Amino acid sequence: MSLSLHDTAPDFSQPIAVLKHCHDKIRKQLETLHKLLAHLPKHGADAEAQKAAQAVQKYFNNAAHLHHEDEEQNLVPMLQATARDADAALLAELVPGILADHQQMDQDWHIINSQLDQIANGQGTALSAEQVQRFCDAYAAHMVIEESNIAPMAKRLFSPEQMAQLGSAMQVRRGIAPSLPQSQVPEQQQVAVANTVADGVVLADLRLDYGRASLTEDDVLDDPIAQFGKWFEEAMRAKVNEPNAMSVATVDAAGKPSSRIVLIKQYDDRGFTWYTNYESQKGRQLGDNPHAALLFFWSELERQVRIEGKVVKTSAEESDKYFYSRPVKSQIAAIASQQSARIASREQMEANYDAAAAVGGEHPLRPEYWGGYRLDPVRIEFWQGRRSRFHDRIVYVKQADGSWVKERLQP
Repeated sequence: MSLSLHDTAPDFSQPIAVLKHCHDKIRKQLETLHKLLAHLPKHGADAEAQKAAQAVQKYFNNAAHLHHEDEEQNLVPMLQATARDADAALLAELVPGILADHQQMDQDWHIINSQLDQIANGQGTALSAEQVQRFCDAYAAHMVIEESNIAPMAKRLFSPEQMAQLGSAMQVRRGIAPSLPQSQVPEQQQVAVANTVADGVVLADLRLDYGRASLTEDDVLDDPIAQFGKWFEEAMRAKVNEPNAMSVATVDAAGKPSSRIVLIKQYDDRGFTWYTNYESQKGRQLGDNPHAALLFFWSELERQVRIEGKVVKTSAEESDKYFYSRPVKSQIAAIASQQSARIASREQMEANYDAAAAVGGEHPLRPEYWGGYRLDPVRIEFWQGRRSRFHDRIVYVKQADGSWVKERLQP
């Protein structure tokens, strides 16, 4: 079994070529994984196997995530800001899958990495052929999609200035000083290095210009819940990444705010519902101050929805219905976790889970400290991004009689 030598990387003035070079290095590491899989049954975790395991770990632990971040934080957002018409439609189709691929491959790598740890230390020879094959197949298919669609689109659409910006961001991510010509470095960056913290781009200049849609008073429905449903369905059809994800902002008794992402599970005329541990940080804060704010942000559609209101607990019957609809392992996890409380280690968490599983078996009982919250809205704002930061904002405010008044707000 032999390990390939590293190729010389192209210059960051050619960022798309650098990304392709990263793909080539990934392919070589995947090939090493396959060779290691064939080597272990014959030779065990010998010196050659250990060296191969260490090489694969070194790349995927130290470099592969940088490639993902290049795409997620720079290449894809820049393309979304630039592409129009058929290009924009293709991005809307491909990007959710690309992001989902990254997440799944990271999860698969976590399993393979733990097996490689044992091999690299000469302490084990177990390497799942099924897991390796799935990981390699997923990466291979993923890279083909990017090389066939994303890279050519970037080459076709990006200006020299955009290419320089992308290359600079990639250098900063790798701890390399950007090599932009002085004429291309913004004046703010020359005089205020402290503001150059966003992937090599001056923070004040970091912006996307929106322009895919507009929003007028005639576009929206009279009922804000129905309007939310309309936008939510459009987000689903557009394959927005996790359209049901929302930020929940709460305030404690001292007036200090905090926020986190949760998943909405229901919305209707009564409000917006999610489920959690009542003894968590947000649960304690809602006990002190029941007023909260929700935020949905669907970047692919350049839209956000802001919702404010008072939060109440759902009935025990509703909490039971949702709890028992969840997978058994998720039920056990809810029982085992004292959400937001400190714990010594991951091992202790796993031990708590095993203990809860032993008690609950296949039919665990919903604990009283776990259930639903419903926000009864009094204000709902629909925001549509527009060019030059001149955005459209339509807000609904609930009146004392339960009716809604609709108004336009300035951006």
